[in-house]
Amino acid sequence: MQAVISLFDYTGEMVRPWITAGYQAFIFDMQHDDPDGRANPCKVGGLADTWDHDITWIFQEFDVCMLFSFPPCTDLAISGAKHFAAKAIANPNYLAEAMSLVYIGRDIGEAHRVPYMIENPVGVISNPKNWRKPDFIFNPCEYGGYLPEDDVSPHPGILPARDAYTKKTCLWTGNGFVMPERKPVEPVRFVGKHGLRFNPQTWLLGGKSLRTKNIRSMTPRGFAEAVYQANS
Repeated sequence: MQAVISLFDYTGEMVRPWITAGYQAFIFDMQHDDPDGRANPCKVGGLADTWDHDITWIFQEFDVCMLFSFPPCTDLAISGAKHFAAKAIANPNYLAEAMSLVYIGRDIGEAHRVPYMIENPVGVISNPKNWRKPDFIFNPCEYGGYLPEDDVSPHPGILPARDAYTKKTCLWTGNGFVMPERKPVEPVRFVGKHGLRFNPQTWLLGGKSLRTKNIRSMTPRGFAEAVYQANS
């Protein structure tokens, strides 16, 4: 049976089109409980250093067609650069530890020669001292056309329908991953004081709660569908 794997993935939005098409999906994230082998997606919890056995078993038992990885960006995104110095004082190895989670997706993809995609915001991964520049950069609204015109947002009032918002996102890919053709929609802007226009994703999702972080990190649904169509 064909399967896809998605690492550091709580919502599972990236694999939904694959599930609809009949693939078995496995999503790994520390927020998940113990896996239920009957479910699709099959959710695997625990820290990343406990996933080796499960991943090895998946590659032995399934024809894995694609690997996705969304390593935590807290210590990597340039938006948090003002905190880097304090983090280095508190933990001199914080960057190496963050990058080790990035390398997991790369190493699995290369070891098994499976197409892979690693996602993160603009940040320090691009520094040659850490890794390399991304292969692709996109905004969610550039793939909103893959969603129907009557699309309903899973988080109305926070995320616009049809992924009509901007959030510059970087991808590092390998082994034949195909970047899909863009089908853009016009991004929504909120108008604030003095006529300033704000990205709703930034304006409404700046909090530190776990719920806010999960919504903020959710894969744009149009992009997920586009990737499936281009790579299946």
